[in-house]
Amino acid sequence: MDLQHLREIARAGIWKNNTGLVQLLGLCPILAVSTNLINGVSLGIATAVVMAISGGVVAALRNLIPYEIRIPVFILIIASLVTVLDLAFNAYLHSLYLVLGIFVPLIVTNCIVLARVEAFAAKNGALSSAVDGFAMGAGLVWLLALLGGARELIGTGHILNGIDMIIPGAEPLRILPADYPGFLVAILPPGAFIALALLIAGKSWLDARAARKAAQSPKDPAALAST
Repeated sequence: MDLQHLREIARAGIWKNNTGLVQLLGLCPILAVSTNLINGVSLGIATAVVMAISGGVVAALRNLIPYEIRIPVFILIIASLVTVLDLAFNAYLHSLYLVLGIFVPLIVTNCIVLARVEAFAAKNGALSSAVDGFAMGAGLVWLLALLGGARELIGTGHILNGIDMIIPGAEPLRILPADYPGFLVAILPPGAFIALALLIAGKSWLDARAARKAAQSPKDPAALAST
C-alpha cells in the first residue's frame, strides 16, 4: 500500500467525491444541524470517527462475514460504535448531546456510513478503508463547518454560538456590527437549502475551471520545452 494511493483516497473523500456536495448523501442531518458551526462540526467529527473505525473493522472482517448477512452485520458494527459514541457524548458533553438530540443515534442509519462500508470497506484492505472512511467524514466536517458558519454568521452576526457547551466560560465571536439585525431566513430550513445549493454550484464551478486549465496546459514535455 503506497502513500500516493492513500492520498488519492483522501482527496476523493474530502473533495472529489464529497458526500454532501457530490454524492448528496445524508442531507437530512446536514441540513438539520448546520444552524451553527459548533453543532455541524460536532456531528461531523462524530460521523467521521464512526466511518473510520467501522471501515477498518469491516475491511478486517470482510472475509469472515457471509455475503447473505453482510448488511445486518455491517449495521451491527456501526450501531455498536454509535452506542459508545452516544454514551460518551451524554457523559462528557451533555449540553451538546441535548442539542444534537436524535441525530447522534441516527448516525447508525446515515446512508453515508453504510454506503462507504458496503461500497469500499467490504472490498478493500483495513488501512485503505479506514483512510477512506475518515476522509469521507472529513469532507463532511468541512462542509458542515462552512455551511453552519455561513448560516450562523448571516443569521445572527456571530460565530461559535454554543462554544460554552464544549469550553465552559467561552463566548461566541461577534463578527458583524452590534446593530446588525440578523437575517432569520439563513438559520431556517429554506436558508439551509439555499446555502447548500450555492456550495454545490461553487464546487461545480471550481471543478469545471480546473478541468479547463488541465485541458489547455501542454501535456507533452517536448512541446512544453519548445515554447
